[in-house]
This record gives sequence, structure tokens and C-alpha cells, in this order.
Amino acid sequence: MKVNIQAKIIKKEKLLNDLYKFSVEAKEIAESAKPGNFIEVRVQNSIEPLLRRPISIYNIEKEQGIIEFIFQVKGKGTNILAQREVGEELDIIGPLGYGTFTIKNYNKVAIIGGGIGTFPLYELAKELKQTTNTKVDTYIGFRTKELVVLEKEFEQVSDNLIITTDDGSYKTKGFAINELKQNVEKEPVDMIFACGPLPMLKAVQSYAIEKNIPCQISLEEKMACGLGVCLGCAVKTKNSPQDQPQYWHVCKAGPVFDATDVEI
Repeated sequence: MKVNIQAKIIKKEKLLNDLYKFSVEAKEIAESAKPGNFIEVRVQNSIEPLLRRPISIYNIEKEQGIIEFIFQVKGKGTNILAQREVGEELDIIGPLGYGTFTIKNYNKVAIIGGGIGTFPLYELAKELKQTTNTKVDTYIGFRTKELVVLEKEFEQVSDNLIITTDDGSYKTKGFAINELKQNVEKEPVDMIFACGPLPMLKAVQSYAIEKNIPCQISLEEKMACGLGVCLGCAVKTKNSPQDQPQYWHVCKAGPVFDATDVEI
């Protein structure tokens, strides 16, 4: 159940020059949040900028009533948010999104993320390890060594962690999807979970459908309202007629979808 609260910032970390992690007291959100949910954050207490910023939940600490989120400074709104300090309160709505990752006992799963799309996958891997007997292989890809973050954190919630860089400056050179394919051919998985840039998601979706592997993907569309009102985050359903296309709204039906249900 979504709520609108004033959440106190209790910790602020600068992970990279343009990447920040905030920890906030948000008991009402933490109580019901699930892996894959997101929040809408008002970056400051004024009407400018007008729209909230949608940000995926990175970590949930239910007992402490704390949620953590990571964001990249990309424009005016996130630049303002990056200036907020410990002790201040943020106006947050959450948890948002009906479609979340399915947590249950699997034999083995593959989790794959790219760039800033890796962040919502942490809570997924953590909950799978803490509440099920699932073996978790995590694949995360970055452009260069300088952009690699949260390696230790993902190691703690994964049975195997595979890191790739596009230029080969750290760990394995190439794309995470290539490593996933090689390993899945050797040892099948029950499910693939993915979040990241669109080209990566398309590749994962195509591979999962081709190999008949269940797959859930988290889409990162622009979500101005987060409530399905502005209609700005529509995604076409995969099997809808070409002459009468049907759409879902990522903020309400998603952000997590079955790979066979959406056209990306």
C-alpha cells in the first residue's frame, strides 16, 4: 500500500562523482516494499521542479524501517536532490509499482543488470538468499572499471558474481549477457531476472524466449507521476494486434513484467 511520507535522510554516500546513495527513515514504506518497487521523490519543498523523480529501491531494512535508493545526477532535479543533506526530510510516495520480482524457491536463477540498472537487483538477490534456498548467479556489466560499484555488496548476496566491462579494464571484457549465455548453456536456470539499458533487456528477452526460460524484466521508463495518470510510461503489450495496439503503464502494471508480455 503506497503512502506519502516525510522521510528523514540518515545517511548520504557519494559512490561516484555523479552517483549518490541515500538511506532514509521510511517505516511505512519499508513495511510493505518488495524487490522491484520504486518511489517518487520530491527533490525539494517547492513547486519547482514540479514533477517528482522516480527512483528504484535499492535496499529494504524492514526491522529498522529504513529504505535505501541510489540515483545518478542527470539534470536539474537530481542535481537538487544531490544537494540534500543528512537530517533533512524528503517528501516520498511509495512503494509504487504493482509488478514486482517473484520471490520463491528456485533451484538456480540468473540475475543480470547493466549500469544503473543493477541497483534494484540488489534487494532481489538479498531476499532470495535470505528467504529461499535458491542458488543465485549475478551478472553485472559496466562500461569501464571506474564505473564499477557495489561489488562487495553483490558478492554477499550472490553464490557467483560475474562482473564485465565493455573495454576490459576490469574483470571480464565484453557484455554481461554473453557470460550469462555461456554459463546457462552449461547449467540451466529456472528464471532470469533483468534490469538495465534497453539494448541489454532486448538481448535478454530474446534469449530467454528463444531458449524457453522464464524471465522477468524491470523496465526503466520515464514515469512523471508514478500513478498511471500522466500516461507517459506506456509500453506495448507483445501480442496485441498491429492495427489495435494495446498498452500497459510501466508505473502501475510494472515496472517488472514477464518477458513474454511486453514489446521493448
